[in-house]
Amino acid sequence: MGDLNTELIEAIGGEIQRVFGFSTAVASVLLDLSFALDQNRNQHHSTMILGQLAAVTPARAIRVIAIAQVDLFIPILTHVYGEAQLGGTACVVSTFRLNEGRSGMNISPKYIGRIVKEAIHELGHTFNLRHCPEKTCIMHYCRNEEDVDRKSDELCRYCKVMLDDEIKRIQQKG
Repeated sequence: MGDLNTELIEAIGGEIQRVFGFSTAVASVLLDLSFALDQNRNQHHSTMILGQLAAVTPARAIRVIAIAQVDLFIPILTHVYGEAQLGGTACVVSTFRLNEGRSGMNISPKYIGRIVKEAIHELGHTFNLRHCPEKTCIMHYCRNEEDVDRKSDELCRYCKVMLDDEIKRIQQKG
């Protein structure tokens, strides 16, 4: 959503291919996020974005991931890096806090790595993966940027097996 760094988009697409085995297509599906803006918090409610995103997901898409440049929240937390529909079709990731509030066009390799990890993490939730207790697993819950930096860009053995089972289930349905 919005103008994003080409290198970032390519990095996310490459990691989706590597981790999930699916090719990607880039499209603008939500152009205006004002419907999700909470004026009191000056943040966007990510669950509202997910609902709209799921409603406009193209029929040919297996999953949809939105990359937003706005600050996201859910009511019980001060902020989130992203949110996903567990076992659903949609997820959203924000560059805002992972890139220290800079725009999506001005991103260093360090921040690209963070955003890519969180994109794969949120997409993992759409494939029914839960938060993992293994601190190096990409599905580990992160409270801050340092946590994101510490975790790897890989699934642990357990999460990999769970993902493989879920992908097989999806392919058998389709």
